[in-house]
Amino acid sequence: MKKWVRLNYFKVDGSDLDILDYDTGGGEFLLSLGHPFERTSATEGYGPNVKLCRETLLPLGIHFKECTDPSKVPYEDKTFDIIINRHGDFDARECFRLLKKGGIFITEQVGGDNDRDLAERVLPGTQKPFPHLNLKEQQNVFETAGFQILRGEEAYRPIRFYDVGAFVWFAHIVEWEFPGFSVEKCFDRLLNMQEEIERAGRIEGTIHRFLLVAEK
Repeated sequence: MKKWVRLNYFKVDGSDLDILDYDTGGGEFLLSLGHPFERTSATEGYGPNVKLCRETLLPLGIHFKECTDPSKVPYEDKTFDIIINRHGDFDARECFRLLKKGGIFITEQVGGDNDRDLAERVLPGTQKPFPHLNLKEQQNVFETAGFQILRGEEAYRPIRFYDVGAFVWFAHIVEWEFPGFSVEKCFDRLLNMQEEIERAGRIEGTIHRFLLVAEK
Protein backbone atom coordinates (compact mmCIF):
# COMPACT_ATOMS: atom_id res chain seq x y z
CA MET A 1 0.00 0.00 0.00
CA LYS A 2 2.83 2.43 0.84
CA LYS A 3 4.39 1.67 -2.53
CA TRP A 4 1.14 2.52 -4.30
CA VAL A 5 0.77 5.81 -2.42
CA ARG A 6 4.28 6.94 -3.23
CA LEU A 7 3.79 6.19 -6.92
CA ASN A 8 0.52 7.95 -7.51
CA TYR A 9 -1.41 10.02 -4.98
CA PHE A 10 -4.62 10.54 -6.88
CA LYS A 11 -5.22 7.26 -8.70
CA VAL A 12 -6.65 4.36 -6.73
CA ASP A 13 -4.76 1.28 -7.93
CA GLY A 14 -5.74 -1.45 -5.47
CA SER A 15 -9.17 -2.95 -6.14
CA ASP A 16 -9.29 -4.40 -2.62
CA LEU A 17 -8.95 -1.00 -0.90
CA ASP A 18 -11.90 0.67 0.80
CA ILE A 19 -11.91 4.40 0.03
CA LEU A 20 -13.92 7.40 1.19
CA ASP A 21 -14.23 10.69 -0.64
CA TYR A 22 -15.26 13.23 2.00
CA ASP A 23 -17.07 16.29 0.56
CA THR A 24 -17.26 14.66 -2.84
CA GLY A 25 -19.18 17.52 -4.48
CA GLY A 26 -21.17 15.97 -7.29
CA GLY A 27 -19.00 12.84 -7.30
CA GLU A 28 -17.35 13.63 -10.63
CA PHE A 29 -13.76 13.30 -9.43
CA LEU A 30 -14.55 10.17 -7.44
CA LEU A 31 -16.06 8.49 -10.50
CA SER A 32 -13.01 9.42 -12.57
CA LEU A 33 -10.90 7.11 -10.36
CA GLY A 34 -12.69 4.05 -11.69
CA HIS A 35 -12.53 2.30 -8.31
CA PRO A 36 -14.84 -0.69 -7.71
CA PHE A 37 -18.16 0.78 -6.62
CA GLU A 38 -18.66 -1.74 -3.80
CA ARG A 39 -15.38 -0.54 -2.27
CA THR A 40 -16.21 3.14 -2.66
CA SER A 41 -17.91 5.49 -0.18
CA ALA A 42 -18.65 9.21 -0.27
CA THR A 43 -20.14 12.01 1.79
CA GLU A 44 -21.47 15.44 0.89
CA GLY A 45 -23.22 18.19 2.83
CA TYR A 46 -24.32 20.79 0.26
CA GLY A 47 -28.02 20.23 -0.47
CA PRO A 48 -28.03 20.33 -4.30
CA ASN A 49 -24.97 18.07 -4.43
CA VAL A 50 -26.51 15.66 -1.91
CA LYS A 51 -29.48 15.26 -4.24
CA LEU A 52 -27.18 14.76 -7.22
CA CYS A 53 -25.11 12.14 -5.40
CA ARG A 54 -28.19 10.22 -4.37
CA GLU A 55 -29.32 10.16 -7.98
CA THR A 56 -25.93 9.25 -9.51
CA LEU A 57 -23.82 7.41 -6.92
CA LEU A 58 -26.31 5.28 -5.01
CA PRO A 59 -27.67 3.46 -8.12
CA LEU A 60 -24.09 2.45 -8.95
CA GLY A 61 -23.65 0.76 -5.59
CA ILE A 62 -21.44 3.46 -4.08
CA HIS A 63 -22.02 3.88 -0.34
CA PHE A 64 -23.12 7.51 -0.13
CA LYS A 65 -24.18 9.30 3.05
CA GLU A 66 -25.09 12.91 3.72
CA CYS A 67 -22.70 14.59 6.17
CA THR A 68 -22.38 18.25 7.18
CA ASP A 69 -19.95 17.85 10.10
CA PRO A 70 -16.38 16.60 9.44
CA SER A 71 -16.10 15.76 13.13
CA LYS A 72 -19.05 13.35 12.97
CA VAL A 73 -18.72 11.24 9.83
CA PRO A 74 -21.41 8.50 9.77
CA TYR A 75 -19.12 5.48 9.30
CA GLU A 76 -17.66 2.98 11.77
CA ASP A 77 -14.14 3.02 13.23
CA LYS A 78 -11.33 1.63 11.05
CA THR A 79 -13.50 1.36 7.95
CA PHE A 80 -11.24 2.81 5.24
CA ASP A 81 -7.83 2.25 3.69
CA ILE A 82 -7.82 5.68 2.05
CA ILE A 83 -9.68 8.94 2.65
CA ILE A 84 -9.45 11.58 -0.06
CA ASN A 85 -10.54 15.17 0.27
CA ARG A 86 -10.31 17.95 -2.30
CA HIS A 87 -11.16 21.47 -1.15
CA GLY A 88 -13.47 20.12 1.55
CA ASP A 89 -13.59 20.28 5.34
CA PHE A 90 -11.70 17.75 7.42
CA ASP A 91 -10.99 16.82 11.02
CA ALA A 92 -7.68 15.06 11.65
CA ARG A 93 -8.87 13.11 14.69
CA GLU A 94 -11.99 11.92 12.88
CA CYS A 95 -9.89 10.82 9.91
CA PHE A 96 -7.67 8.87 12.31
CA ARG A 97 -10.74 7.14 13.75
CA LEU A 98 -12.09 6.19 10.32
CA LEU A 99 -8.85 4.83 8.87
CA LYS A 100 -7.51 1.32 9.30
CA LYS A 101 -3.97 0.91 10.63
CA GLY A 102 -1.63 2.01 7.84
CA GLY A 103 -4.46 3.90 6.14
CA ILE A 104 -3.78 7.05 4.16
CA PHE A 105 -5.39 10.50 4.19
CA ILE A 106 -4.86 12.64 1.08
CA THR A 107 -6.02 16.24 0.70
CA GLU A 108 -5.42 19.11 -1.70
CA GLN A 109 -6.60 22.41 -0.26
CA VAL A 110 -7.00 26.09 -1.04
CA GLY A 111 -4.62 27.83 1.35
CA GLY A 112 -5.39 30.71 3.66
CA ASP A 113 -3.33 33.17 1.58
CA ASN A 114 -5.38 32.53 -1.55
CA ASP A 115 -6.12 35.79 -3.44
CA ARG A 116 -4.94 37.85 -0.46
CA ASP A 117 -3.14 40.42 -2.59
CA LEU A 118 -6.26 40.96 -4.69
CA ALA A 119 -8.46 41.27 -1.59
CA GLU A 120 -6.10 43.86 -0.15
CA ARG A 121 -6.30 45.89 -3.34
CA VAL A 122 -10.04 46.39 -3.13
CA LEU A 123 -10.75 45.80 0.59
CA PRO A 124 -7.63 46.77 2.57
CA GLY A 125 -7.40 45.23 6.03
CA THR A 126 -9.81 42.38 5.30
CA GLN A 127 -9.20 39.45 7.63
CA LYS A 128 -8.26 36.07 6.21
CA PRO A 129 -11.28 33.75 6.18
CA PHE A 130 -9.21 30.59 6.86
CA PRO A 131 -5.90 31.71 8.43
CA HIS A 132 -4.91 28.22 9.62
CA LEU A 133 -5.08 26.59 6.19
CA ASN A 134 -1.41 26.29 5.41
CA LEU A 135 0.93 23.33 5.13
CA LYS A 136 2.98 23.93 8.29
CA GLU A 137 0.03 24.27 10.65
CA GLN A 138 -1.92 21.39 9.15
CA GLN A 139 1.08 19.08 9.28
CA ASN A 140 1.29 19.84 13.01
CA VAL A 141 -2.43 19.14 13.43
CA PHE A 142 -2.15 15.73 11.79
CA GLU A 143 1.00 14.79 13.67
CA THR A 144 -0.72 15.70 16.94
CA ALA A 145 -3.63 13.44 15.94
CA GLY A 146 -1.21 10.53 15.56
CA PHE A 147 -0.41 10.58 11.84
CA GLN A 148 2.94 10.27 10.11
CA ILE A 149 3.37 12.82 7.32
CA LEU A 150 4.34 11.09 4.07
CA ARG A 151 4.31 14.13 1.82
CA GLY A 152 3.61 17.83 2.03
CA GLU A 153 3.78 20.38 -0.76
CA GLU A 154 2.75 24.02 -1.02
CA ALA A 155 2.42 26.21 -4.10
CA TYR A 156 1.83 29.87 -4.89
CA ARG A 157 0.85 30.57 -8.50
CA PRO A 158 -0.35 33.64 -10.42
CA ILE A 159 -3.97 34.36 -11.26
CA ARG A 160 -4.49 36.98 -13.97
CA PHE A 161 -7.40 39.13 -15.09
CA TYR A 162 -7.47 40.91 -18.42
CA ASP A 163 -10.80 42.64 -17.85
CA VAL A 164 -11.94 44.44 -14.70
CA GLY A 165 -15.48 43.13 -15.24
CA ALA A 166 -14.15 39.58 -14.96
CA PHE A 167 -12.53 40.48 -11.64
CA VAL A 168 -15.80 42.00 -10.37
CA TRP A 169 -17.63 38.76 -11.23
CA PHE A 170 -14.89 36.74 -9.50
CA ALA A 171 -15.01 38.85 -6.32
CA HIS A 172 -18.79 38.44 -6.14
CA ILE A 173 -18.78 34.64 -6.42
CA VAL A 174 -15.82 34.13 -4.03
CA GLU A 175 -17.59 36.21 -1.42
CA TRP A 176 -15.80 34.66 1.59
CA GLU A 177 -12.50 36.08 0.29
CA PHE A 178 -14.02 39.48 -0.59
CA PRO A 179 -16.59 40.09 2.19
CA GLY A 180 -18.71 43.17 1.62
CA PHE A 181 -17.39 43.71 -1.90
CA SER A 182 -19.46 45.85 -4.25
CA VAL A 183 -18.71 47.99 -7.28
CA GLU A 184 -20.00 51.07 -5.48
CA LYS A 185 -17.90 50.48 -2.36
CA CYS A 186 -14.71 49.68 -4.29
CA PHE A 187 -15.27 51.95 -7.30
CA ASP A 188 -12.10 54.06 -7.02
CA ARG A 189 -9.91 50.99 -6.50
CA LEU A 190 -11.54 49.28 -9.48
CA LEU A 191 -10.74 52.36 -11.57
CA ASN A 192 -7.10 51.94 -10.56
CA MET A 193 -7.27 48.33 -11.68
CA GLN A 194 -8.73 49.38 -15.01
CA GLU A 195 -5.91 51.86 -15.50
CA GLU A 196 -3.40 49.11 -14.76
CA ILE A 197 -5.04 46.82 -17.30
CA GLU A 198 -4.89 49.56 -19.93
CA ARG A 199 -1.25 50.16 -19.10
CA ALA A 200 0.08 46.65 -18.50
CA GLY A 201 -2.56 44.48 -20.15
CA ARG A 202 -3.60 42.67 -16.97
CA ILE A 203 -3.84 42.65 -13.18
CA GLU A 204 -2.29 39.78 -11.29
CA GLY A 205 -2.81 38.10 -7.93
CA THR A 206 -1.64 34.93 -6.21
CA ILE A 207 -3.39 31.64 -5.55
CA HIS A 208 -2.34 29.38 -2.68
CA ARG A 209 -2.63 25.58 -2.65
CA PHE A 210 -1.18 22.80 -0.52
CA LEU A 211 -1.07 18.99 -0.64
CA LEU A 212 -0.89 16.77 2.43
CA VAL A 213 -0.54 12.98 2.59
CA ALA A 214 -0.60 11.37 6.03
CA GLU A 215 -0.50 7.76 7.25
CA LYS A 216 -2.15 6.32 10.36
